[in-house]
Amino acid sequence: MLKFNSSQLRTSPVDENIKKSIRKNPIYIICDNVLDTYNVGAIFRLADAVAAEKVFLCAGTETPPNPKIKKASVNTWDWVEWEYCETAILAISKIKMLNCHPESDSDRMKDPVGIKSARDSSRSLRMTSKIMVVSIEQNKKSVPLKDFKPEFPIALVVGNETYGVSKEVLDISDEIVELPMYGINTSLNVMVTLGIVLYRVIEFL
Repeated sequence: MLKFNSSQLRTSPVDENIKKSIRKNPIYIICDNVLDTYNVGAIFRLADAVAAEKVFLCAGTETPPNPKIKKASVNTWDWVEWEYCETAILAISKIKMLNCHPESDSDRMKDPVGIKSARDSSRSLRMTSKIMVVSIEQNKKSVPLKDFKPEFPIALVVGNETYGVSKEVLDISDEIVELPMYGINTSLNVMVTLGIVLYRVIEFL
């Protein structure tokens, strides 16, 4: 597949044929109120690097076109599928609906998207989704990254630079993952943390 360096990405228009030819991995990235446009741009660059299926920008997260996102992403935002959602909960619901399939008898009483408010009760065919929702956050319920075993498709949620992933999302996450901190600092930048987790995740593909 044809690849571009940073300079070429900044100056070359998107070729839809090349874009469609990129084989995507079953990874979704959800930005839950990530406010720094540099972080958002860098997350697009990470999404391109691992060929993520889609990026969801939620709540107060800035969206393209934005000159700071364009610069930080070296224009990869234009090559990565993305969508804005009012909340990360809604983004999770959409991802689960994208990955739903006919429900088994054992699952028949479960909410097909994991969120009752998102259920469409008029659907004649019951559906269920096996998407794994993982929040990247320091939390009493979190597991160290080294002990984390991803399942696919997977949705990785990163949160606000100050307050982290919202409680509503943490409550419905299948897993909460954090990186061990061995020095004096308590945490890493959101896009650095996501990058580490993404490359751990793709080892299991």
